Amino acid sequence: EHCYDFLFLHTASYYRFSHFLLSFVAFVMEEVVSNCLHCGPLYFFEFVSCSAFLFTLLLLILLATVLHQRIGINCWPTLDFGYTTGMAILFLLASIVFAADNGQTDLEQGAVAFGFLATVAFFMDVGLFVKNHGIPCRKGNNQQADGTPRPESEKLNSNGTDSVN
Repeated sequence: EHCYDFLFLHTASYYRFSHFLLSFVAFVMEEVVSNCLHCGPLYFFEFVSCSAFLFTLLLLILLATVLHQRIGINCWPTLDFGYTTGMAILFLLASIVFAADNGQTDLEQGAVAFGFLATVAFFMDVGLFVKNHGIPCRKGNNQQADGTPRPESEKLNSNGTDSVN
């Protein structure tokens, strides 16, 4: 049984497509930069933007086809929430670091701008997810991840009376 709301899936696909597009543009703009003085921030931004657009493309393909039913993930919301939150944080860090230390060329400034736009798109998706579904990792202590109540750990006395020693 899958615990994913497929109506939400189609709504979130628009956000995922914006993640893909903005991440891809940021990556391409960064990739065109021909030389750098301090390349560490550039390489970190390259890694994050490339990872974001490739993994988002993978998620789009998986969730838009029947492949998501065949790979054995029981609860897509936890994966989706974790991935989107992680990418939002990484993109924010990479964009801040790259904005603070770059060669101030038009391409680098454009890549930073698209990095921040991608960050906003990822955080908007996280906000939409939390608004519609809550945080998937924060279930009550008496419920499992799929929403069914857990059995009680203490057994009741068979005769219904309390025994006092």
